[in-house]
Amino acid sequence: MENYLDINRKLWNAKVDSHLKSDFYFVDEFIKGRTSLNSIELELLKEIKGKEILHLQCHFGQDSISLSRMGAKVTGVDLSDKAIEAAKDLAQKCGTDTQFIISDVYGLPHVLDQKFDIVYTTYGTIGWLPDLEKWAKVVSHFLKPGGKLIFVEFHPIVWIFDNDFTFVKYNYFNEEVIVETNEGTYADRTANLADQEVSWNHPTSDVLTSLLQENLQLQSFREYNWSPYPCFQHIEETEKGKFQISKFGNKIPLVFSLVAEKK
Repeated sequence: MENYLDINRKLWNAKVDSHLKSDFYFVDEFIKGRTSLNSIELELLKEIKGKEILHLQCHFGQDSISLSRMGAKVTGVDLSDKAIEAAKDLAQKCGTDTQFIISDVYGLPHVLDQKFDIVYTTYGTIGWLPDLEKWAKVVSHFLKPGGKLIFVEFHPIVWIFDNDFTFVKYNYFNEEVIVETNEGTYADRTANLADQEVSWNHPTSDVLTSLLQENLQLQSFREYNWSPYPCFQHIEETEKGKFQISKFGNKIPLVFSLVAEKK
């Protein structure tokens, strides 16, 4: 899929207006000061005032702006030009100096010349990338010595099922490209959207191995049997801000997190 970037850029450009209006992204409350960061990533980030942070695949920048509000110097990156336009507008409304760049992950070293204390990327990111070894090289490239990757992602076990969670539809391993057209969006299932998308599944072993090969030392790895987002079918809130798939309860992981330091 040599043109996967064009296909996915169109996909994410189409999502922006719907996402800005959705309750999922609570934009009005966000402008008034509500953070978009969840307990998982806040626990990993700790004190970040004055830190230089690169936020990969930032969508329209809510987490980037939330990190800025915590005192960090943040650069957000996304391949969607429409998302970055919205991110710049949102930062202006929020009164932060967050910087935003249009770029895909692999092409970023050609347009950004800077090193960072933290590379941050969360929730629904690596599935849009075909090659995790290239991803890890980019992460390492932008980290200062002693800098850290803070990464939170949906667990790959979730992506083996069909959307209704009734059977195993996809390979857990990255054996093939997944090309689909899905209606609506996770933030608004009724949205009038039906664009083609291109994605890949990545097992946990590929995530860890790719980072270790780039001399990134794993400092923590955790799995969670809940998601902070109600973005799947058959999802129910079991505790405030914690969601599980009702068919599985607490039996499978929905999210994992890791911190890796560049040595």
